[in-house]
Amino acid sequence: MTLPLFTRRPTPVESPALEPDWPETGETWNPEGVTIVQRYYNQSHAVVLVYSTDDGRTGTSYTVACLGCHYASGRCDQRIYNQRYSLTDAGKAANDHATTCRALPRDIPGRPDDATVRERLRSWASGARRRDEEVQLWLSDLDLIRLTLQRSNDWIKAALQQLSVDRPDILRTERSKYSDRIEYYAVARD
Repeated sequence: MTLPLFTRRPTPVESPALEPDWPETGETWNPEGVTIVQRYYNQSHAVVLVYSTDDGRTGTSYTVACLGCHYASGRCDQRIYNQRYSLTDAGKAANDHATTCRALPRDIPGRPDDATVRERLRSWASGARRRDEEVQLWLSDLDLIRLTLQRSNDWIKAALQQLSVDRPDILRTERSKYSDRIEYYAVARD
């Protein structure tokens, strides 16, 4: 004879699956205007991106940006000539940063409206002005802030062209003597 006390077992109850309310950390994020080629995790699982904004006509260079802290870099200090990152150098810089960074993941930057981006471009061109000399501006100078602009090269070129029409006291454009490329110059302050 068996005792019924030892044969009964309670039915198992499954606990509900709870998903943590983590911010979107950039694991699959592909903002407009950049090509993300590598992603690394820092110590707290924030994503460190290696991206390019070039269209390849003048050679491809890369930028490193952390989506946890505010780290961004586009220059390799170990080179004397052409200090822009190659893919290998950018990957090494991103990995070096990821191994030491402990910043928690932040939300990815929201895409700003067109008026905000135009204002950022105007302030960038205005801030580049020098006394008594014009300064040539390059689209690659914007690489460090491209994740906050989130616009294509063509859009930025059109916005800069319009800025040169609207504010010739800040920015002027001219066609290159050697190619069909448009060059941008911050006008000298008086």
